[in-house]
Amino acid sequence: MNGKFRILLPVISLGVLLAAVFYLQPRAMSYFGLNLLFNLAVPIALATIAQMMIIMVNDIDLSVGTFVSFVACVTATFLNDSPLIGVLILGASILTYAALGALIHLRQLPAIVVTLGMSFVWGGLAVLILPSPGGAAPGWIRTLMTVKPPLVPMAIVASVLIAALTHLLIMRSATGTLLRGVGGNTKAVARSGWEIAKLKAGAYGLAGFFGVLSGVCLVGLTTSADANIALRYTLLSIAGVILGGGEFTGGRVSPVGAVLGALTLALAGSFLSFMRLSPDWQIGAQGAILILVLAVRLIFSRKASGQGGAA
Repeated sequence: MNGKFRILLPVISLGVLLAAVFYLQPRAMSYFGLNLLFNLAVPIALATIAQMMIIMVNDIDLSVGTFVSFVACVTATFLNDSPLIGVLILGASILTYAALGALIHLRQLPAIVVTLGMSFVWGGLAVLILPSPGGAAPGWIRTLMTVKPPLVPMAIVASVLIAALTHLLIMRSATGTLLRGVGGNTKAVARSGWEIAKLKAGAYGLAGFFGVLSGVCLVGLTTSADANIALRYTLLSIAGVILGGGEFTGGRVSPVGAVLGALTLALAGSFLSFMRLSPDWQIGAQGAILILVLAVRLIFSRKASGQGGAA
């Protein structure tokens, strides 16, 4: 797909949805309204970036949702009561993610099966740590997530920072180029002397790092946790990456597009609420919005391919 359309489509999707929300609820066009609209978008954006790291190396992670729930449970318990133990647990979980990446490559295991299995492991650990909803957010996390910048809500500032930093890391750094190369042409990277197992471990480790950030931020916003708090993040993160211009093969991803895709999906929930659509229908309606955007993207792709072939 043309790089121009890769970033243009998520921008247009977010703009159209935002305009529709402002039309239905003009009072949302304010500092307070924007803060409410995008308040929960930051954890979703971080989970989407985590998923993007995996998709970048041609794999997929079906355990992101349960992993974020596990991190939220650790944050609301150990990180709050015994910070050192909490940090050690979160650090070990990132290392586990990195080890999974190396294992998947070395044993040629299907990532979809391994991560599906890990989703039960993370889910079980989350239930063991916090059998019922509860816990409390550490004060410094709560303070950080409720900061009120002077002109723009914290959620938008954080989203811009996430997009900028991950863009520099993945699109502008030598490490990011190598990781995208693993997804684009693994054999060529291996022939250049790089160890693919280490690179995949790095990509999975980054996914674990952003998953930890997502869980920590989620607890900072909700002030407590439970073992099922982020289960839907798995599907939202995959949809966010695809909506943002990413593709399942070839190392073709867009960090900025992924963040915009996550914001669009977060905004879609508010849009459907303003339309007074029953919550039972909202997941299906979000899926319909995603299919509509992807259909438009497919039309652009075929048009661009046709023009390329004609040239």
